[in-house]
Amino acid sequence: MTIPMVFILLSIIFVVLRVMPGDPVSSMLGGHAPDSVIEEKKEQLGLNRPLPIQYVEYLVQICRLDLGDSMVFNERVTKSIADKLPATIELTIFGSIITLVLGVFMGAYAADKRRQPQDYLIRFYGIVIYCIPVYWMGLMLQLIFGIWLDVLPIAGRTGPRVFASMFEKTGFYIVDTILVRDFSALADVLVHLILPSVTLGLVLSGVFVRLTRANMLEVLKADYIIAAEARGIRHRKIVYKHALKNAFIPVLTMMGLQFALLLAGAILTETTFSWPGMGRLLLERIYLRDYPTIQGIIIVFVLIVAMVSLLVDIIYAIIDPRIRY
Repeated sequence: MTIPMVFILLSIIFVVLRVMPGDPVSSMLGGHAPDSVIEEKKEQLGLNRPLPIQYVEYLVQICRLDLGDSMVFNERVTKSIADKLPATIELTIFGSIITLVLGVFMGAYAADKRRQPQDYLIRFYGIVIYCIPVYWMGLMLQLIFGIWLDVLPIAGRTGPRVFASMFEKTGFYIVDTILVRDFSALADVLVHLILPSVTLGLVLSGVFVRLTRANMLEVLKADYIIAAEARGIRHRKIVYKHALKNAFIPVLTMMGLQFALLLAGAILTETTFSWPGMGRLLLERIYLRDYPTIQGIIIVFVLIVAMVSLLVDIIYAIIDPRIRY
């Protein structure tokens, strides 16, 4: 289903971008350019051709793995994406880790303390945290930890003392600082990553708190759990090793589905924290009606989500051997 899904999504993006008000030529030339100049630029970019012809050319270009050139800036779309993608992947990975650690273990603890004050408090947290907009959460964390307490940076991936030349190997700042063995720069990168990843991870952790709790309650009623308790196995081991592992399959499914939300949330998070990633790039190019760049970013997002879905299916078989049969 991946190929039809990608095809349908690309078609929707193509149509939506071209029915939106405005066009890239007006963004490039401003609102006071002569009509003759506007028409000449449209002819140069191929925007005055019939939409079916533009659509076929667009699909042929994608099949050749050619994302084209930016309509606004004189650069390849692949270069723009390659420069920004590592920042978004780093943010998404660390946000996912925070989401899973908080959501899964708090949900398991709430199930273990069912109908006790801890359970009610964690359930209340799960509801409230999911209702908070990610940009508002980011602003509050900036205000508290960046302004009032002044302990964490509120914008960017690095401080002014870290040289950009050390990040030319992979574009992943954590990997690059480790490769050059500059651990002071690594500490600076990690400190700048705290607030954006915590913002993204906290907001989405509420889903996993409730999902993990619900599945853990079902697993804790199973016969093998009762038998394990009867044999005198430690309660903590029963809950966090045996029960949690068997309750993790639905949680893993949700994690694969939520990965798309993590990427979408990264757009707002990157804007709030001036994080130079794909989300911020997408927002800038939407304002400029830069069709090729917008389409290229969406294609990359689609492929990432498809690969994560495949990875989730593979992990299923590792966690639960019964799935392999």
